[in-house]
Amino acid sequence: MINFNFFQGTITGISDFLIGQNGEGEGCYKLLSVMNGTGASVNFVVEPSTYFVDHEMVAVGDRVTGYYDGNAPVPLIYPPQYRALIMVKESPARNVKVDYFNSQLMSSDGFLKLNLSPYTQILLRNGQLFTRSPANRNLIVVYGPSTKSIPAQTTPYKIIVWC
Repeated sequence: MINFNFFQGTITGISDFLIGQNGEGEGCYKLLSVMNGTGASVNFVVEPSTYFVDHEMVAVGDRVTGYYDGNAPVPLIYPPQYRALIMVKESPARNVKVDYFNSQLMSSDGFLKLNLSPYTQILLRNGQLFTRSPANRNLIVVYGPSTKSIPAQTTPYKIIVWC
């Protein structure tokens, strides 16, 4: 199971990230430098398989949240460098939660409970419909308002199943 960790901040730089000896993949990998409000910074390696929520383009100055596998090995360098699994461009019109949701559609941290409606889109990463229950899976949940209770409850606009 993936242990989704995240880092949130403002993009301070975007550059090509070279892999391999012979320039294979040249231009296909990017290095996003992100700095948060306390001065901490992280570099995200963005691969062709990195999922961008709503396929949004990002640029220097955008606020983003990058999700990575907290169990994956990382090089011991500063700033830390993580392989980005999911990137979210922040927007005041929506909230996004990436987490494992159990059989009651409760997030693993216990802070968000999902209430599905017939209008909730449940999709795969490739945009195709997911026809099973999203319970007991890693999910990308896109939602608007939620209750102020603990756990907060929401009816999501869209769920992307992370198979």
